[in-house]
Amino acid sequence: MSARWHREPSWDRNRREEPVDGQPGRRRQSSTGNRSITARAFSKDTMSLKRNLSACEENFPTVLPVLLDVVRGPDRLAADEESQDLLREKLRLLQADCDGVKNLFVELSAELVSINSEEKSIYVTFKTFEEIWKFTTYYTIGFLGHCLEDLLLDEKVWLSSLEENVGVGVSIQEEALNLFHKGILMQEGSLFASCSVSQMFDSSTSGADLYLEQGDVAQFEPPFLGSGWTVLCLADGARGTAPKLALEPVIPFHQWFLKSCPESILVGNGKPACDFPLQFARGKCVATQTHDAEGPDELSLAPGDVIIIVGPLLSCFDWFTGKKEATGEVGLVKTSFVEATSETSDSGDVFLDTKEWMFESQKEEEIIKESMDKLKRKSLTDAGQNYKLDTIHYQDSENKTGSSSSPDTKPSPKKLRKYIRRILAPEKYSTSASSVTENEVLEDSRQKTCLPCFTVHPVVEGECNTENFTPFFCFLDGQDYKEEFGFLYSLSSDTLSSTFFEGHSDDDELISFLGVARETARKRRLYWMQTRLCFLLGKLCAGKLKFSQARVYFEESLGIPRETFTDLRLLASIYSNLATIYLLQKNRDSFFGVAERLSAFLLGVPDCLKSLEDNNVLKYMLKKAVLTHNKRAEARACYLLAKHHWMKGEGSQVIPYLERLLVVWDEAQRREDISPSHGYLILGELYRKLHLLHLSTSSARRASLQPSAPLSDCLGSMMLVLSDADGRGGTTDQEASVPPQLAPYLYRSLAVIEAQEEEGGSPHHRALSHQLTLCLCQLFYKYKMIDHAIRRIHSLIKNKWSSREVPISASDRNSALIWLAWLHIENNQPSYALDILNLFLVSMSEHCKSPQKGVVLNMRGVALRCMGDHRRAAESYQAAVDVCREYEDMPNWAVAQANLGLLFLKAGAKGLAWRKLTEALQLFSELSEENHEANFITVLLELGQHYVEQRQLEYGKGCYEWALLLAMKAKLADYQLSATRHLCHLYEHESPDQAQCIIYNQHLIQLLRCSGSRAEEGNALEAISQLYLALGTERAYRAALDYTKSSLMIFIDLGWKEKEAYGWLKAGKIHHLLGQTELVDIYVQAAQDVALSTGHTSFILSLLEAAGDIFWDSCQDYEKAVTFYRDRALPIAVKIGSSPSRLRLCNKLTEVMLALKSYAEAVEFAHTAVDISASAGERLNERVAYHRLAFVYQHLEQSELSEHYYLKALALCPSPLQFDEETLYYVRVYQTLGDIIFHHLKDPFDAAGYYHLALAAAMDLGNKRSQLQLCTRLATIYHNFLVDRELSLFFYQKARSFATELNVKRINISADRQRVSMFQHNTQ
Repeated sequence: MSARWHREPSWDRNRREEPVDGQPGRRRQSSTGNRSITARAFSKDTMSLKRNLSACEENFPTVLPVLLDVVRGPDRLAADEESQDLLREKLRLLQADCDGVKNLFVELSAELVSINSEEKSIYVTFKTFEEIWKFTTYYTIGFLGHCLEDLLLDEKVWLSSLEENVGVGVSIQEEALNLFHKGILMQEGSLFASCSVSQMFDSSTSGADLYLEQGDVAQFEPPFLGSGWTVLCLADGARGTAPKLALEPVIPFHQWFLKSCPESILVGNGKPACDFPLQFARGKCVATQTHDAEGPDELSLAPGDVIIIVGPLLSCFDWFTGKKEATGEVGLVKTSFVEATSETSDSGDVFLDTKEWMFESQKEEEIIKESMDKLKRKSLTDAGQNYKLDTIHYQDSENKTGSSSSPDTKPSPKKLRKYIRRILAPEKYSTSASSVTENEVLEDSRQKTCLPCFTVHPVVEGECNTENFTPFFCFLDGQDYKEEFGFLYSLSSDTLSSTFFEGHSDDDELISFLGVARETARKRRLYWMQTRLCFLLGKLCAGKLKFSQARVYFEESLGIPRETFTDLRLLASIYSNLATIYLLQKNRDSFFGVAERLSAFLLGVPDCLKSLEDNNVLKYMLKKAVLTHNKRAEARACYLLAKHHWMKGEGSQVIPYLERLLVVWDEAQRREDISPSHGYLILGELYRKLHLLHLSTSSARRASLQPSAPLSDCLGSMMLVLSDADGRGGTTDQEASVPPQLAPYLYRSLAVIEAQEEEGGSPHHRALSHQLTLCLCQLFYKYKMIDHAIRRIHSLIKNKWSSREVPISASDRNSALIWLAWLHIENNQPSYALDILNLFLVSMSEHCKSPQKGVVLNMRGVALRCMGDHRRAAESYQAAVDVCREYEDMPNWAVAQANLGLLFLKAGAKGLAWRKLTEALQLFSELSEENHEANFITVLLELGQHYVEQRQLEYGKGCYEWALLLAMKAKLADYQLSATRHLCHLYEHESPDQAQCIIYNQHLIQLLRCSGSRAEEGNALEAISQLYLALGTERAYRAALDYTKSSLMIFIDLGWKEKEAYGWLKAGKIHHLLGQTELVDIYVQAAQDVALSTGHTSFILSLLEAAGDIFWDSCQDYEKAVTFYRDRALPIAVKIGSSPSRLRLCNKLTEVMLALKSYAEAVEFAHTAVDISASAGERLNERVAYHRLAFVYQHLEQSELSEHYYLKALALCPSPLQFDEETLYYVRVYQTLGDIIFHHLKDPFDAAGYYHLALAAAMDLGNKRSQLQLCTRLATIYHNFLVDRELSLFFYQKARSFATELNVKRINISADRQRVSMFQHNTQ
């Protein structure tokens, strides 16, 4: 299959890329059946795309794959494999919870079908061609990838890749999309298409055949009930039929526009009357023939006249606006009357400059002020007002002076002190320029024009008092356009009657008055007054639906003799009203003639757009551009349509034309110094009003990425993203913080400011740079990228704050410096923080005790504590407490007391620590205001941990539970998690309580589920499953199974193969415990398959061994245990040369074979275990192996070998014995040897020797029960076999004494006669 894959356009070029593997048509087979079916929907032969359309011959696809990649850099090249794996992991999560993706694609006018994480693809479908049109537009314009970035990129990516421009690249199989489009159009029954070749049709309206050339656009209807194709020619309205066609549907936007276009505009005048060689011409041209102007709007021409093209000359229109170079006259020129010269250029620029993109204007200073105000509300920091709680934990934190982990973040201490001294100098505080942006008042430059109001006098037949018209005539007089005329032309008939005139009872009286005025002006030959009066009369008549009378007035206004028509706004208004009337009266030819002239004015004089009554002429312009395939004319028409609807306040109608304009602009070879960023911002604002927030953010992203985007647009895109984030989260400015997605916008704005400062920046720019930098640093701090934050603030100190003209208030500067000190503390650089804080104290008066001084003293104490200077830290904390006491600052007082308590706790003064922490808790509990709960909870957790370490578990539990209740009340999710984790640890390890532990683990799972931390949720589910499993009841097993399966689903989504494999295995184990043996093999096999898919041999080995343990531990299905141990795990252990695994497996196999009574195989595995342990040189393993081998021979009743290996095991015991367990081992082995010799080898003498050794070890151990057993055995031997009465009596008495102590009632030392006779026979 041959298919082209088109990648989504990057910000600098609409790129088309082939897949990296060079096989664009090939797709990997999906891992699941439904995904395979979805993928196979696209395996049709795409060569059928080149065939003629037929209702029955083509198989149209039902779903469309959207392929995804992580891309980097301006060229949008594929990122490394690690980034692609992260993308797959994110897609796996979305497979399990795809609501976010569904909602996104609904916004993108598509329906989600499935997600394939392995192929990094999303499958979507469409129901109508409008959905395809919108989706294709979003894809082509570059929104699709930006929309997916919010879902697929981790929050930290936005901060870690500011310079790399990381994003999500999207590619779509264009031919499959086109085929999808064709299929839907065929279903809907009517479509617009261009002819692939020139064709003839049987005419149904005239005798001659209909002929369409290649590229001609017409309307087609598919065959119905055996009939042929029906065609409507848009050029002249002719109809025809044909059995078969060769056509290509027009693009979705053209399809939508042509379908929405009224037939009166759509059909007729479709082809240009001339063949000008340039499609979009600028510069100068030359007249080729003589032409006498037929109206005041035209220019008279003579051959050779040089005409300056005003605006563009579009070859698809009959007229253009020109200016005679010789006389300076401006008017309409027929395109067929001129020819191109060397000074005529075919311009590729739809716009001459960036200002033409501006739909609305706003001063840069206003945007800067608005941006700074919003950023301040979003990024308020409490560093300058609130005390910091000392929760800093370094590794080996004591006696540490601090060193940066990154050389870039370690400034020169000497230079840093120099800069800060200059900033904190007293004269800096008193500078009048300290808050330039805050005190500046911006005024609106737009002056509103007030229209006069004229009195309407009654009209008396036969009388004409011309003095009544004098003020009115004075207002209407003048050949040229005036600003107040513009307001007059734009008024509707109702508004005109009510606001511009007074003294009349109804519109008829006003019309009569204006009619008399018109007649008076005509008689006096006041032509411009007469013209404007005719225009007003026409508007009033049109408002009363007297269209024929209105047309007469408008046509009269054009026919009044005068010189050239210099008031082009009036001329455009007349043409616009005439065009509307001609359409209503179905006078198509007249409409086309007026529309051609008005189009020329609209293209040449942009202000004429304000005179339009409706969009009919603009639609006519767009229709002609589409039918003539003139993309630049299409772009200009879309621009005029978008701006017209924008000025009318019809935002939803702006969107399709502005989208198409941006698509054409992006495809064209445009100039780099012209930026469409404002167009993207307008589009984003319109999306936001329609609650399409993902598209709004994507528009802002595209705006900020434009190379020539001005600072105002960069700030506008940033503000738009903030508004979208608020709308998505349902929060207000004060509630929400700065989202991480804002980082690229902050970075881009800073880059633009730096470029402008190289050319000489303003105080506004420096103030803005300060605020942007602080916001960016707060994002770095929030996501633990403190090095980056420090580096940014140091650059700000060096380059901005050190200058004499610092447009930042002293309080803002001080707060930023205090926060910098805190950043150094958290970054393991307390010495740098101490330098900054000491300079602060030096700059303050010694006897001054301001609240900010208390903040500095408290933070200084934290820095000193981190450096190990506990005495000075305590002094600094106490000074901060004194400041709080003086100002009765209870919240900060509580924090300072808590810091003292934590300091004493670290210093080992536990009594003082307990007292200070208790005082801090009392202060916290008395606070009524909010925003102190975080510190309160932190102190409770620290105190609770102290109690737990002191084994005062009830007090510790109370602190933890109090902290949890506070966190729940304040809705602090992170602190709820922390308190719940402490309680789980308490009830699992410190004060074991399975019921409480399960309860808090369940609460922990709920919190993790709300936080969206799938990885932690999976681990928590696994832990609670183990807790239920330990209860050992059937009900507990079933609960454990449910939690195991839940964790298994998460591990599958995360792609954690090892965790997934063990999850399958654990589920199989629980089914085995529940007796559901038919399911065990299924789960174990699934675990084995997942393990094999990882390719990690050691992991596969451990899992196979664990699978065997399930059957061995259950004391059932020993044969299955043998299968996993011997047939699967052991060969892998041998292959990889893992001696510990081989030894462990051989020992297990020995035990299993003994249980199965396969003694020969047990001996084999036991010998192997001995060999492995001996070669490894580990005495303990070797001793265990010998002992197990001896035990096997004991079962085989090969007593000599059993005795031999028991003695070898004893020989490997350490000497001297160190633990009681080792002595007990001696007792049992020697006793076992005595039993073997006595019972099997029938040697009472050697048996007595082993019993004596066992007795000696038992006496050393003090084990009386073992001594009783051994003395009894020895008494029996000496009494019955060795016949030593004295020893027999001695051991019998010893046995009796032990029996008395142990409360054993009877000792039997007699032997049965058969055994005695056997011994006697052996001795003879």
